[in-house]
Amino acid sequence: MKVVAFAGFSGSGKTTLVERLIPILKLRGLRVSVAKHAHHKFDIDHPGKDTWRHREAGAFEVVVASDRRLALIREFERPAQLTVHHLIAELYDGVDWVLVEGFKDSDLLKVEVWRAASGKPALYPDDDFTVAIATDSPDELPEPTLRPVLDLGDAEAVAQWLIDNQDRFNYGPEMFW
Repeated sequence: MKVVAFAGFSGSGKTTLVERLIPILKLRGLRVSVAKHAHHKFDIDHPGKDTWRHREAGAFEVVVASDRRLALIREFERPAQLTVHHLIAELYDGVDWVLVEGFKDSDLLKVEVWRAASGKPALYPDDDFTVAIATDSPDELPEPTLRPVLDLGDAEAVAQWLIDNQDRFNYGPEMFW
């Protein structure tokens, strides 16, 4: 499995880039999963639905499946600080690529998504795990870099760069545990 993170501040375009990469990689016959960091309390379930009712009744985990989908909802009794590696471990091991959105402080190799217009600082000057920068403003990068600078608006080129450099993104739990 190959794993790459897309890191940057909110509003930089991470979600849009990942959303555009998924079908491009799928068209190349690759199975793609996504691991996403959520900053706030979030819910994928809805009040009144059976799974929501089971959780409200106190179930630690609820797994629901159909012939098309499986979802696992796990309630933590206390706040849990999961790492990106915990999330990746939950994914199906038959996947070719895992695109990680967020986890900008992780020890995964990452593509920074940066826009000058955001007014936010770049991460790459202080992050040895940043291997490329995807941006719409390459002439405004705050510091010179030898890292590849990718066109944020050209998802096809970003996908090709990932494929061309795929051996860099090999992942195995033994690398981090």
